[in-house]
Amino acid sequence: MKTAYRVLAYLVATGVFVQAGAIAYAWFATLNDLDGGAVIDSDWEGNLGHAMHGIVGTMVIPLLVIALLIVSFFAKFPGAVRYALIILGLLVLQIVLAFVAFGAPVVGALHGANALAILGVSITAAQRVPRSTTTTDASAPANAVA
Repeated sequence: MKTAYRVLAYLVATGVFVQAGAIAYAWFATLNDLDGGAVIDSDWEGNLGHAMHGIVGTMVIPLLVIALLIVSFFAKFPGAVRYALIILGLLVLQIVLAFVAFGAPVVGALHGANALAILGVSITAAQRVPRSTTTTDASAPANAVA
């Protein structure tokens, strides 16, 4: 379970990287389209980057965080549940900030800053998983006494 916890925490961090790339692509592609003469009106729904950012942020990362929280109860190391709960709390805040930012765009800056917090806590959680130091028969030296 410790390995599953580590992998899930790193996957959450990877999801944040994907989010940053998706939203950067979304807006640079939009600017490129506008430079080419495109017009944004009430019918505009964004592009692939916007869709990816929405899907990963509202479906993929939340599923990973819920899985991390479930695994944290079985991982049996100090801080496992605490870090998973912190990540869950930051994720809930992230989603709230995203929806509030549609009405108050300045809140978008907090959305970006909170993403960095999720990234940092996820990486820290993964690195806090203790490495196993036990040896098995297969990895024990040949001259070891059983």
